Amino acid sequence: MSFSFKSYFQKLSSAIFSELQKGEHLFLNLSGDDSQFVRLNSSKVRQSGVVENYFLDFTFVLGEKEGELRKVTAQITLSMNEEHDLASLREWINQFRKELPFVPVDPYAVLPKNKTEASNHESSGKILARDEATEKLIEAWNGKDVAGFYAAGLVVRGMSNSAGLFHWFKGESFSFDFSIYTSSQKALKGGYSGASWNPENYSQIAKDSIQKLEALEKQSIKIKPGDYRVYLAPAALSDVIEQLSYGGLSELAIRQNKSAMRFLRSSEKKLSDQFTLIEDFSEGLVPRFNEEGDLSPEKSVLVQNGELKTTLINSRSAKEFNLIPNGANGEESLRSPVVLPGSLKESEILAKLGTGLYLSNLHYLNWSDEVNGRITGMTRYACFWVENGKIICPIENLRFDETIFDLLGISVVEFTDFDEYSPVTSTYYQRQIGGVRTPGVLLSKMSFTL
Repeated sequence: MSFSFKSYFQKLSSAIFSELQKGEHLFLNLSGDDSQFVRLNSSKVRQSGVVENYFLDFTFVLGEKEGELRKVTAQITLSMNEEHDLASLREWINQFRKELPFVPVDPYAVLPKNKTEASNHESSGKILARDEATEKLIEAWNGKDVAGFYAAGLVVRGMSNSAGLFHWFKGESFSFDFSIYTSSQKALKGGYSGASWNPENYSQIAKDSIQKLEALEKQSIKIKPGDYRVYLAPAALSDVIEQLSYGGLSELAIRQNKSAMRFLRSSEKKLSDQFTLIEDFSEGLVPRFNEEGDLSPEKSVLVQNGELKTTLINSRSAKEFNLIPNGANGEESLRSPVVLPGSLKESEILAKLGTGLYLSNLHYLNWSDEVNGRITGMTRYACFWVENGKIICPIENLRFDETIFDLLGISVVEFTDFDEYSPVTSTYYQRQIGGVRTPGVLLSKMSFTL
């Protein structure tokens, strides 16, 4: 009989909750994965292995009523042996019992509640068999120089609290993040991800990438700093949207004047009326519950036709500013952002770009002036100079410095009628989940400084 992670988490939760004393409360958050990892370089397997790890984050709260609560958090690595894991939890809780009375009161801490509807999401994927993965990854590239990182397997997330609330998320997925190189070591970056591996789709992605590589064989030219008409492919735009995850739509950041979105709230500035950003959990790729058990709506419109409609509000911000929380996580960051597409057809992109830059990817993005919404970053991989609607040659890397009010505002000409999903491929500590769904966008102007 196969091991049930859900049942194990339920048993562990029930056992430790039964040992709590008067005035003691507990939030438990389980996260983990059972994943295969394959690293390719020069179309050869350099690393291959399977990693299984599970972590339990827990918040211990002491006190009888909100406004007088003390809390502390910790994490343990789960062995999946109930006796051992319970002993580790007990050790931490006994330590907290001694220390918490001397910790300052947290005025915005909340007690566990069981008012949210419990959630349960379990889905099975169709990923490559582990003994076939390396062969299937390589064979589509016909000997081309490919480097990449494949991660696939089971991912679980669970949340429970001492008030009786329980949430569960389990899914299977894969991602293959790759670069294909020319003989002069210029690279074209791409990816394939999802829950069901389709060999025909993967083969087509490989063929398209190989075909596009021909344009990179030409000599790169150096573009002078200045303003250029630009097309940002979906992968490039997703990097811009990802920047908004770092406090951009956070209610707390806006209230503290750390987010440029405060200008939208005050109507001092506006984004393009073609730009609509939503938080969309309907695809089931990310759990809707947060660390405290609050459920986000399945869909939330954050920015509609350039105007701010909703921000991300967690329980702390709600308590501090007397608002209603909407299930945002502790960082009030985007978890499943989607930019709605427009009407620009793929076949029309080059013609409508005319003369300018076709940017497939960006990297090293950062806030150069976060409070005023200014972003800096570099072009990367397959980026081209275009003249009269035709790709002429690759360009050397450029640095840009722009505000979101240009990139997503006055410079927007048109969004594409198609979009792409850019998954999070980070594997620090464990496989991360989620991603950004974006169309491409044609811009009338983008400023390059170096």
